Amino acid sequence: MAITHPGDVTSPRDEYEIRKIGLHDLRIALQQGWEDFQAKRGDLIFLGLIYPLVVLFAILAASQVSILPLLFPLLTGAVLFSPPLASGFYELARRREQGLDSRWRHFLDVVRGPSAPSLFDLTSVTAMLFLGWIGAAWFTYQWTVGQLGPEAVSSVGAFLNSVFGTAEGWSMIIIGNLLGLGFAIVALAISVVSFPMIVDKKVNWGVAMRTSIRVAWNNPVTVAAWGLIVVALLILGALPGLVGLAVVLPLLGYATWHLYTRAVVR
Repeated sequence: MAITHPGDVTSPRDEYEIRKIGLHDLRIALQQGWEDFQAKRGDLIFLGLIYPLVVLFAILAASQVSILPLLFPLLTGAVLFSPPLASGFYELARRREQGLDSRWRHFLDVVRGPSAPSLFDLTSVTAMLFLGWIGAAWFTYQWTVGQLGPEAVSSVGAFLNSVFGTAEGWSMIIIGNLLGLGFAIVALAISVVSFPMIVDKKVNWGVAMRTSIRVAWNNPVTVAAWGLIVVALLILGALPGLVGLAVVLPLLGYATWHLYTRAVVR
């Protein structure tokens, strides 16, 4: 039975208790995440480069005019896979917290241990959300800029002119961003603490996801601020040729672990 702390939000017996968290908790989580990164950066810096390579591959694939309209949705949707990809960082932070061996060889322990099935299930939910976003973006394009005909995507320049120089293009921007905001809210709610919780506890994906949603529901401002911080750091990391993501992704992974430990009573 978890100990109730002042300010905790109580929950039914089969649920985990959650806490009220504020902006100061985000600051502490980021500070602790940075400390973890400094302690492990020599071993893990190359792992952070995997994700930039994946994004670069997506850019190269999308450079073909035929799928040019999906370039932006692909890049923004790829952010949905940050939480599952960071699961190894949660494990290292957990081991470091408990004084266990936290060398990089333990990064993949999460896919070999008892949490692997739940981790796979929750990742599948994330993948379905990603496919839903891509489908919504494609239908939005077809309903707007797609009505202009093949010449609208005959080249990169023609596509940009269609997007920013026509009423259909601005309709796509407005509708697409509203849809993207909806998908982002759902993705943030279901993943803000669910993946680190699965790494930390023997829980199924449903319990972890419900706990994450409850954390978001009871701390909407703080979780929204966390989402903005994540997006801002990812943009900053992507600006210098994506190389900055090698620092940002491990930092966010470690910080997310510490945010989970502050939001969920363990």
